[in-house]
Amino acid sequence: MLQPLVKASRPRLWVCSDCLLRRTLSPLLRQQRRRFTGFTAHAPKTLTGTIPVTHKNGDTKHDDSLLRSIFDSPETWKQFSGDKQGRNVGLFRNAYLTSPHGFLDFAQVSLGKARALVDKVLNAQSLDEYRAIVRHLDRLSDILCRVLDMADFVRVTHPEQQIQRTASMAWDMMYEYMNQLNTMTGLYDQLVKAMDNPQVSATWSEEERMVAEVLKLDFAKSAVHLPKDARDKFVHLSSAISQTGTNFIQHMEPKIPYTAVEKSRMMGMDPVEVKRMASMGKVYVQTLSPQASIALRTVRDDHARHQLFMASRTASRRTVHTLEELMLLRGESAKLSGFESYGHLVLHDRMMASTPESVRQFLQALSENTRPQAQQEVADLTAAKRAHKGDDATLEPWDKDFYAESIRQAIKSRQKREDLSSYFSLGTVMQGLSRIFTRLYGIRFVPREPMPGETWHPDVRRLDVVSDVEGHVAVLYCDLFYRPLKSPNPAHFTLRCSRELSPHEIAETAHTQAENPHVMIPSFESAEFAANDGMAYSRSQDGAIKQLPTIALVCDFPQQSHNRPALLSFFQLETLFHEMGHAIHSILARTSFQNVSGTRCATDLAELPSTLMEYFAADPSVLALFARHYETDNPLPYEWVDNKIREARRFEALDTENQIILAMLDQELHSSKALQGHIDSTEIFHSLQRQYSTAPPDPQGTAWQGFFGHLVGYGSTYYSYLFDRVLAQRVWNVVFNSGQGGAALQRENGERLKENLLKWGGSKDPWKCLAGALKDERLEGGGEKAMKLVGSWGGQRGTKSDQAV
Repeated sequence: MLQPLVKASRPRLWVCSDCLLRRTLSPLLRQQRRRFTGFTAHAPKTLTGTIPVTHKNGDTKHDDSLLRSIFDSPETWKQFSGDKQGRNVGLFRNAYLTSPHGFLDFAQVSLGKARALVDKVLNAQSLDEYRAIVRHLDRLSDILCRVLDMADFVRVTHPEQQIQRTASMAWDMMYEYMNQLNTMTGLYDQLVKAMDNPQVSATWSEEERMVAEVLKLDFAKSAVHLPKDARDKFVHLSSAISQTGTNFIQHMEPKIPYTAVEKSRMMGMDPVEVKRMASMGKVYVQTLSPQASIALRTVRDDHARHQLFMASRTASRRTVHTLEELMLLRGESAKLSGFESYGHLVLHDRMMASTPESVRQFLQALSENTRPQAQQEVADLTAAKRAHKGDDATLEPWDKDFYAESIRQAIKSRQKREDLSSYFSLGTVMQGLSRIFTRLYGIRFVPREPMPGETWHPDVRRLDVVSDVEGHVAVLYCDLFYRPLKSPNPAHFTLRCSRELSPHEIAETAHTQAENPHVMIPSFESAEFAANDGMAYSRSQDGAIKQLPTIALVCDFPQQSHNRPALLSFFQLETLFHEMGHAIHSILARTSFQNVSGTRCATDLAELPSTLMEYFAADPSVLALFARHYETDNPLPYEWVDNKIREARRFEALDTENQIILAMLDQELHSSKALQGHIDSTEIFHSLQRQYSTAPPDPQGTAWQGFFGHLVGYGSTYYSYLFDRVLAQRVWNVVFNSGQGGAALQRENGERLKENLLKWGGSKDPWKCLAGALKDERLEGGGEKAMKLVGSWGGQRGTKSDQAV
């Protein structure tokens, strides 16, 4: 099998990169043994579809109350979901997935559809055939993603090993075929012919032209336009990059596995923990462990913290060498593809920054903006040390965490012990989210009874997303409770994207069985259901039929009990709001083309909606919608939240400054320096710290960059987190007036954001979307000036009491 070209440079040619990234997690979960399966032992292969739900005459008050109850009350959920009998409708209501083997049938049928589309594109000759090429290629991508996205989700989430195995087999089948497409020069040639012919491209919509550009860029990043010998070399480099990246992650190690510290020097750390790690008068602390981090925050002895800091900031020579080898391979691959550096290659593809120089302008402006507050925080840390050690004491690198923790503890000691979680039952939070979206966007969550075989665990709740104008617009599966061996990482999965189903593809479902004689094709209620595998679709007033976004949210919240609902910490509340921000983007951006739907937008814009939702989680008018004590029904005293935020953000500027330096490191390692045959990652990192860090830089002899695992999955794009954080703050301040006067819940503000930015997905220039939402013409053209402007907006998030001052 050809090594996956898509792994080389994070393109989205036939499938979104998120599912590729998550593939590395699946081996961790394959040993799971759980008791529940959504499949029956002898599932019927014949299935009739279910009528589309409109919810037009729904009882909103009842739905609102029920929404809380199904998450807070196990008894209510049991009564609502019932003991399901009857036919198996298939996982996610996908009619093929009624048994483990169904994944293989689904993959086989999908491959047949994909090959037929490839033949159409390759054999296109007439104007009409060329005009259809973009739609065909987009559908080709959708066919592959239908299998890959679901299979990838199932193999890391489903409780049953047999389902995991067949899902992995289906994933591999589709991925192998995708690699063949990535080397198929005919597809690229036909697309370019279509784009270069004015009689063809003039008939395309703006969205269609955007998809064409996206596909062309993705082809170019896969080197499909190069001569055969260069393509063969590119395949070899891609394989080497994939393997080296895997080796870097899997074999990452410190220079010293354990740090031996005199037991007498560990005062301040939990004595029980110290005793557990002690032997023969010394304490052996694993270098990369939670205990090492705790020790740096709590151990009072300077010498001990120095030892622990040096060990925890020094990767092994082998690890650093593997990292530098990866950078050199990426540089060589970029050069072969005709780019000045790997950074130029990556940023050329659907990134608002476009060039490394634009990223540099943003990061430098943000650094300048952050420095004054960072200097004040360093002064506070230095003052805390001098209060303990005398006026001549200077702040050392191993002092930062210790004195930051001591200042935070002093803040806590002056505050009353506050139990925020009693006001955040999971049901009230879900109820609150539905109320927020109703006020802002006119959509709400309606609990829907799951059908037999539809979900992968009894804890999973299905919610229909209903618009007050358009009716049923999305399906949301919520797998939010802890269970043994379930991944603890919160995540948003798009199981099926929005896309318009053409009359032709609906009609051709009549021939599916004849084209797949060795597969028993399910029967459906209608051709529309058949075109969407039995899953939900919508029909607009003009007759257009679209497959509805189908989304899964996965979290790891505590289970509810018979006498108490699941209660969330404020951090867990923020996490759920963040993931729901991704979901709302997928729900609102229901485009006609799969390649630009939902979160398939500019990579450095994708985190804006989710980060923005964190501001809503801390707004008093928003919290007043739902945050009430689960027993007394008393409202949450907002000053408790204000105190919590103030404590958490006490040293936010220094944290931001560290992230800026890491983003700069990412850019430097992927610059043209990697094309010179050698790169010194340690010197680059230390040089950036000396130039941009307000806090004391790492001492010589350390090599922390060897632990920077994000370089594998986010090569040259690590700045995106900071970029979207600044943009989210700007949107909150400008569009929602920082929440003042209830602006966080005003419909006109939600419509402003939706109409200008959220509803477009990736189908419109993101700079124009942002300029429209912020009403700032300076952003429309993008480029270095716009990036620098965004960097100048950066700053630390204040609390409500700060804004009042």
